[in-house]
Amino acid sequence: MAARGRGSACNGAAVLGAAAAVVIIGFLVVSATPVAEAARYTVGDSGGWRFYAEGWAKGKTFRAGDVLEFKYNAAVHDVAAVDLVAYRSCTVPKGVRKMRSGRDKVTLRKGTHYFICTEPGHCKAGMKLAVRAI
Repeated sequence: MAARGRGSACNGAAVLGAAAAVVIIGFLVVSATPVAEAARYTVGDSGGWRFYAEGWAKGKTFRAGDVLEFKYNAAVHDVAAVDLVAYRSCTVPKGVRKMRSGRDKVTLRKGTHYFICTEPGHCKAGMKLAVRAI
């Protein structure tokens, strides 16, 4: 009877060893799966945030987590994230936060984002941008 007990213990150890191997292999497969890295975009490419920027996003696919960098001359421009109404009308809502560093970075969330330059006449001259992140 003692020999039988040892045999069943060995079978139990073999089952535990096989289960551990399955868990380890599963972990290795999951950890080897590539994760998409967030993309970084300079708004306006080499020209930066400038007049007629509204067409810059055409043909680009943005994803949640991507980063937009607005590069511009901070002495004459700025960037503000606004809603659709402000974007279309080129109006600056009270209390809107203006970014003025000349190298502002915005991480996109899922949805549509609207940006304008709040300096008088700049938005109406096309210094605005709408970006949809999926």
